[in-house]
Amino acid sequence: MTPPLSRRAVFAQAWPIMLGQASVPLVGVVDTAVIGRTGDAAALAGVALGATVITLVFWSFGFLRMGMTGLTAQAEGTGERAEVEALLLRALGIGLALGALIWLLSAPIAQGALAVMSGSETVTGDANAYMGGRFYGAPAALAVFAVNGWLLGLGRTRAALVLQLAMNVANVALDLWFVWGLDLGAYGVGLGTALAEWFALATALGVVPHVAGANIVTIARRVPRALLLDRGRLARLFAVNRDIMIRTVALLILFAWFANAGARQGAAALAANHVLMQFVNVAAFILDAFAFTAEERVGAALGARDRARLLRAIRLTAEFALLSGVTFSALFLLAGSPVIELLTTDEEVRTIARTFLPFAALVPLIGMPSWMLDGIFIGATRGRALRNAAFIATLLYIALDLALRPFGNWGVWTALLASYLLRAGLLAVYLPRLLRDVEPPSPQGTQA
Repeated sequence: MTPPLSRRAVFAQAWPIMLGQASVPLVGVVDTAVIGRTGDAAALAGVALGATVITLVFWSFGFLRMGMTGLTAQAEGTGERAEVEALLLRALGIGLALGALIWLLSAPIAQGALAVMSGSETVTGDANAYMGGRFYGAPAALAVFAVNGWLLGLGRTRAALVLQLAMNVANVALDLWFVWGLDLGAYGVGLGTALAEWFALATALGVVPHVAGANIVTIARRVPRALLLDRGRLARLFAVNRDIMIRTVALLILFAWFANAGARQGAAALAANHVLMQFVNVAAFILDAFAFTAEERVGAALGARDRARLLRAIRLTAEFALLSGVTFSALFLLAGSPVIELLTTDEEVRTIARTFLPFAALVPLIGMPSWMLDGIFIGATRGRALRNAAFIATLLYIALDLALRPFGNWGVWTALLASYLLRAGLLAVYLPRLLRDVEPPSPQGTQA
């Protein structure tokens, strides 16, 4: 019988994810500082706009991370080791193929996205340069999503940490070299990240043998072709991924709308909002450590059909997330101004960022329930609930942003905060159904 989940076990699983996740937004902070300290607000705004488009495109396929975590955890929970390996092969193949397609279509994607954004000619020029470098990493980025999701689904968070740190350390080093060393500007930031993504893929393939006991070639040989191409399993993979993809695209549209709403206020407001989003990203990525832990624990509990284990996983991960959310909100309020001074030298951008810092500081506390519920439903592979909640929340957010447009950037941030509450409330509606669908384990040692 599986022993009860403890707080120590939750933290032991979460801390490597916290370190790895912390390095992700810190790369964004470095990118922002590298450009921001040149004193060119237009260049900083251009990187912000380009990064928004890249995030929208790449994370449209974030199901390769999220769907893989839930499916892998459930396969591991039921003891289907061959299916665990087959999932890795399927996701890697899909990621590389989709990434190559994105790279081939990068020019029309960039032109189409910038055509609907509200940036000036100078800002869109820098955005286009950034994306020109970044698209080279598309196949690697999507393949890394797949490996990372697989590792998290197996609870191998330390291996995932190695992968994340390898990519982010390389990213920081290359960005500094390309921008400050070679003076490549926004293009250098994008190219540095792209090369770091290829380095991360090489690292990922080196990590796989330590987890699976064999390299990717050996795994491909030993997984039965009939299992790899099984129609039922492929249908489930695409069904889960389809709904998660729609959910992800809806949320990416929400954040793209937020960036574009800042662009309507001018380059300084767009740059200031981008600086503040670095605070939001730091909190979101680190708190996601507990959401990722919930994904694996919830998936494994569902695979074992253990209701008590499921409820305890939800409660313990939520406790850690709430404490972390309160901590980050207080920290941002107390130390936010000096960080803003560090990230940009433009006085107008600094003034706007300091004015709206309290909004960014509220996000860790208000956003925590939506992030945790995302983790629970991703682990449960309840794609329909995720899809519906994100789609409706995005529509309501856009309507609210339009209604608050007369209030300028105050309305922009108010609508964003409300979007987190909308997502959490809409997902919470589905939680009782999820709990009802999990039967308690059969009593041990009883006779019929």
